[in-house]
Amino acid sequence: MRDSTDAGYRAPVRARVLVAVLALATMLATMLAVMVMAPATARAQPVEPPVLADAVAAGTLPPMAVRLPEAPRVVDLAAQGKRVGQPGGRLRTLMGREKDIRLITVYGYARLVGYTPDFTLRPDILRDITVEDGRIFTLHLRPGHRWSDGHPFTTEDFRYWWEDMANDPVISPSGPPPELMPHGAPPTVEVIDPLTIRYTWDQPNPLLLPALAGARPLELYRPAHYLRRFHARYTDPETLDRRVQENDARDWRALHYIKDRWYRNTNPERPSLDPWVNTTEPPAQRYVFRRNPYFHRVDPTGQQLPYVDDIVIDITDGKLVPAKASAGETDLQSRYLSFDNYTILKSAEGHAPIHVSLWREGQGSSVALFPNLTCSDPTWRGVLRQADFRRALSLAINRHEVNQVVFFGLGRESNNTMLPESPLSSPYLTTRYATFDPDRANALLDGLGYTARDHRGTRLLPDGRPMELIVEDDGESRPRLDTLRLIQDYWRAIGVRMYIRSFSREVLKRRVYAGSSIMVAAPGLNNGLATPEMPPTELVPVAQDMWQWAKWGQYHETRGEAGAPVDMAAAQRLLDLYGAWMRSTSRAEQAEIWTEILTLHVENQFTIGVVSGGKQPVVRATRLRNLPETALYNWDPGAQFGIHGLDTVFLAAPETVSDEAAAPADGAG
Repeated sequence: MRDSTDAGYRAPVRARVLVAVLALATMLATMLAVMVMAPATARAQPVEPPVLADAVAAGTLPPMAVRLPEAPRVVDLAAQGKRVGQPGGRLRTLMGREKDIRLITVYGYARLVGYTPDFTLRPDILRDITVEDGRIFTLHLRPGHRWSDGHPFTTEDFRYWWEDMANDPVISPSGPPPELMPHGAPPTVEVIDPLTIRYTWDQPNPLLLPALAGARPLELYRPAHYLRRFHARYTDPETLDRRVQENDARDWRALHYIKDRWYRNTNPERPSLDPWVNTTEPPAQRYVFRRNPYFHRVDPTGQQLPYVDDIVIDITDGKLVPAKASAGETDLQSRYLSFDNYTILKSAEGHAPIHVSLWREGQGSSVALFPNLTCSDPTWRGVLRQADFRRALSLAINRHEVNQVVFFGLGRESNNTMLPESPLSSPYLTTRYATFDPDRANALLDGLGYTARDHRGTRLLPDGRPMELIVEDDGESRPRLDTLRLIQDYWRAIGVRMYIRSFSREVLKRRVYAGSSIMVAAPGLNNGLATPEMPPTELVPVAQDMWQWAKWGQYHETRGEAGAPVDMAAAQRLLDLYGAWMRSTSRAEQAEIWTEILTLHVENQFTIGVVSGGKQPVVRATRLRNLPETALYNWDPGAQFGIHGLDTVFLAAPETVSDEAAAPADGAG
């Protein structure tokens, strides 16, 4: 990606060169569309993936030199500490629910732009993208790129989504997604030619690129050639009505939605740009994802990726996954495994053909406490809004003991903030009010006037009730529950009696949204690896799904129609800073804003982190190569296995496995 502020850039000269280049690209794309089933041209003729060789020989599939884009993305394996692989084979994994087949879209991580393992953004599906003034984004497609069914991928697919979906009042009653309306107004969209499209806003849009690179990304395009047949604008009413009835849909809008579920992988007929494409109609107990013969990436030798031909998902009881992984019934597994399974998994290495690694979680804290500053109880709301009260609770926690007892000393004792791997991290953010100091905690509570106690030594609230603080969680994490039981003792020592209640996640959400919950225990920041260019959304009251200020977030999301307005100075300052970040155009400015936001958080202890850097067990078959031995495991950014290049992993020949170390440290850690 390039920015117009690069030294030597001159827009008029570049524009003339761009027009000439695009004219040539368009001509090449047109020629390639005509010759799609013809023999390969003068381009190099790399070796076909063996599984596709028969189809190519029979003429039912074009040769690889025709299937690939004119300029495929060449994956630099050496830079990632990987080796050139061998194509073929079937990779098995286990899921506890059918809906989890969506994770193949996550793991495959084909995005318009995507993150590298060091969280740098770079073009992926796109050949290039240019950004001017932070508000003009010009997307350049790869000439000759095709959907999984062989149809050309062009800007018509972007136009269809923008005009016939995002701005169709039937399909999208609320209009385009918020990432395209950063300041309340949509962009001007120009389809320049079949390979170039431009989005222009009046003000900067720093949300766009991170959204495109997300684990569940913003989708700016659709397979127009496929979906038109389910759209009222392109299909006669009689035919469309017949299709609605055949698919048991409510109306054509529902039919279009059913046919378009790319992320969830529930329609095997829908063309895709992913490395693997679902071939199984749900419901099923086994799903088979087969390689996309038109996938746009190659290795340095010209071999088309992915290396693995098929990914097979077996649906099983999630509680059985650790045992099945220990028995070698999966080739790659992290889902449904937790740190407390590690000992059993590791002991199975000598009996099953598996290797077990521990990857580092990318959350701001493995366990965090969220005081609900918008709870409905007026007394508790007043108490929780006192910064010294929150600081006292944090200082009373013996994080070192929690780390040793619950996390075997492998975690980092820290606030809920950026991890050391983030350029925004600092020792100050990690340790402020996060050292064990019960004497100071008691002094802060005394200073707030909470000196009266009941016969058990529990401090009293302003209304005379004992300080009995109920902390709620979803009951899904044993390490979190063990941590809470230790915190019970720490807080009792300063006169705050804590009780633990568990609810299902959905019930817990409803309680928080309604203001019934006083405090919630959950994982901390989803993204503890942020860079200045990433939105600080998690740290600002702009969304309802934030445990510490759900009603403020709801008010922002609904533009004042529900929830409650921010009525706390420090939280209002966060909103002001977020507005400044949304208008920012330079990395330095964004970093300065991020730093103030993070400082406000640790000073105010809006959330109370305990231990970060938790470990995620990753089980892989000993045959599986090109997977890092250690790496960061994060949802967004990261897409879990996604940024580590699942399309580059391969299964070594059985006869070579015994000749190598059982667990070679492939890939970058």
